[in-house]
Amino acid sequence: MFLELFFGSPAIAFAWVAAILISLTVHEFSHALMAKWRGDRTAEREGRLTLNPIAHMDPMGTILILLFGFGWAKPVPYNPYNLKEPKWDSVKIGLAGPASNLIMAIAAGIGFRLLVGGDALSVFNLLSIFLFWLILLNLFLLLFNIIPVHPLDGSKLFFAIFDQPKYAKMRQLVATRGPQVLMVAVLLSAFTSLNIFFFISEPAFGICDALTGTSCIRYFSGIFSLI
Repeated sequence: MFLELFFGSPAIAFAWVAAILISLTVHEFSHALMAKWRGDRTAEREGRLTLNPIAHMDPMGTILILLFGFGWAKPVPYNPYNLKEPKWDSVKIGLAGPASNLIMAIAAGIGFRLLVGGDALSVFNLLSIFLFWLILLNLFLLLFNIIPVHPLDGSKLFFAIFDQPKYAKMRQLVATRGPQVLMVAVLLSAFTSLNIFFFISEPAFGICDALTGTSCIRYFSGIFSLI
C-alpha cells in the first residue's frame, strides 16, 4: 500500500506512515505505562516507556507494514511476578494498547469533524487525510488486537477467563494452533482478494462513519482517486 501511495502521492504516503508510527508507538507505550502502574518496570528499564517510535519498531514488521499493510511492532516485555495481581494485571497490560487505539480514533474523529465538518479544512486537505488515516488505522489496530489468539492482546483476557484446569486443552490449542491460523489468514488477506478479516474491516468502517459523519469507504476511495 505504501509503495502505491508513494508513487502516486508521496505526501499522502508519508501522512499514512506518520499515522502508523504514531498509532503503533502510543499502543506499545500504553502497554509499558500500564505495566509500570501495576508494579513492573521491565519495559521502562529496556527503554520501552517512551514515545520515540524507534524504540518500538521491529525491522521485519515495519517492512511488511510498508509493503503489504500487515506487520507488527516489538512486543513490550513485562515480568508477571512483579505485578500486584498477576492474572488480571496481565489483562490490563494487554488491553491498554487497544484502549489507547480507541482513544486516538475518537480524538482524531473529533478533530476531523471540527476541522472538516466545520469547513476549516477542505475534505482532501493533507491534514484531513492524516486525521482520517489516524481514525481508520487505530480502529483496525483496536479490532485486530482484541482477537483472542496468542500473541495478540485479546489472548490475555481469553487465558485469564479460561484459566481453570478443565480448559487446559482449549488453552493449549489456542496457544499453539492460533498463531498458525492467524498467520495463514494474514497471508491470504495480503496476497489474495479474499476479505478474510471482514469481521474487522466492516465494523472499522462502520465506526469510522459514526466518528467522521461521512462514508469512510467513499472517502478512502476518494483518496486513491487523487493519486
